[in-house]
Amino acid sequence: MISVNTNFLVDPLPDRVPIFAVGHIVRHRRYGYRGVIVSVDGHCKADPAWYFANVTQPARDQPWYHVLVDGTSECTYPAEENLEMDDAGDPLAHPLIATYFDGFEYGRYHRNEEPWPGF
Repeated sequence: MISVNTNFLVDPLPDRVPIFAVGHIVRHRRYGYRGVIVSVDGHCKADPAWYFANVTQPARDQPWYHVLVDGTSECTYPAEENLEMDDAGDPLAHPLIATYFDGFEYGRYHRNEEPWPGF
């Protein structure tokens, strides 16, 4: 039987300092997709139902990233341990790039002031 922490979103988790920054192009270690980080949470802020439905359930007490996935209209929410820098240096194709970024230079996107809606 699985024991669920009923204080899932009540228990305070510390915000961790992220390795990656908004605008970095990353690659998912397990699934191989490329994407650009559009927003960062210092710890997992997902709904418990979403988290427990996640196959891998990485630790919640690490940075989690909102990532626009290259060649799709998808946005994912991976944990830091599942990401690595993508060194290809090529821009991405995603319909929301122009909404949240105003430039691409030296293999990195420049974030504008448009707020990320979150969950």
